[in-house]
Amino acid sequence: MMQNGGYYVKINQILPELSSIWGENVGKIILTLNLGNKNLNIPKVVPMDKSLTLEAPATHSSWLPWVMLPGRLVLFAAFQAFFALGYLLFKANNAWEASAAWWPFTVTLTNLVCIAVLIHLFAREGKSYFSLFRIRREDIKKDLLTMLWVFLIIIPVAMLPIYLVAIWLFGSTTAALNLFIRHLPTWAAVASLILFPITQGLAELVTYFLYIEPRVEEQLGVRWLAVSVAALALGIQHVAVPLLFNGRFMLWRMLMFIPFALMLGIVLRWRPRLLPYLAIIHVLMDMSTATMLLTV
Repeated sequence: MMQNGGYYVKINQILPELSSIWGENVGKIILTLNLGNKNLNIPKVVPMDKSLTLEAPATHSSWLPWVMLPGRLVLFAAFQAFFALGYLLFKANNAWEASAAWWPFTVTLTNLVCIAVLIHLFAREGKSYFSLFRIRREDIKKDLLTMLWVFLIIIPVAMLPIYLVAIWLFGSTTAALNLFIRHLPTWAAVASLILFPITQGLAELVTYFLYIEPRVEEQLGVRWLAVSVAALALGIQHVAVPLLFNGRFMLWRMLMFIPFALMLGIVLRWRPRLLPYLAIIHVLMDMSTATMLLTV
């Protein structure tokens, strides 16, 4: 804070605001503020998207990323319990089993909570959550070429474990999918087609790889270990989507995503600005899953 002629200027509030407006170009701007008869020159500013993803502030709570690691799993289970309670109130048989069908909504509600928390946490650090999803026009050609080969690797890494692990545990993919894809009212299935994929794209990758991972890495001091911890937590959370007390199903849900999560973690640690493209792929993949709800 600086004083001049009775006026106070909070530089740490001005600069993040400018950065969110001008993005990369703000680094080239020298802002001059006329206060009385004096000038205040503000030097080069670090672009928002770089400071958001790779640096954790020294003042952040050291325990917070560790609490957030299992946070989504706990929320999935808590929201499913809420649906089960509703079935119990209406005296439905096997309320917990019935509540499992509503997993697209337990995920959506969890995502909304995560988005609100992330907005708050980034704002507390003087940063912008939404700037993470800004596509950098100056790098778009290079990033699209990079995403081409990333896409060619990611798709088999994402899809093959789903089928291979299901065959190993159940003998077929049909038995596993029958436990996962369950009947919902038509209105709920249609709503899931929109709400579930979009909120997933906005919440999941940011939570694990752009908030938790950099802060865990700062504490552990080992990059590969921090990426592995975040990826493992992302994979494990799926045992509660939906939460069924079936050992084979829970193992399938966990193992099917860990290779994909590791790949995403490596790519985002290497080049965080690819988040918007990976988020779009994430949305499209989840939308393809949601379309299956329309078939049962």
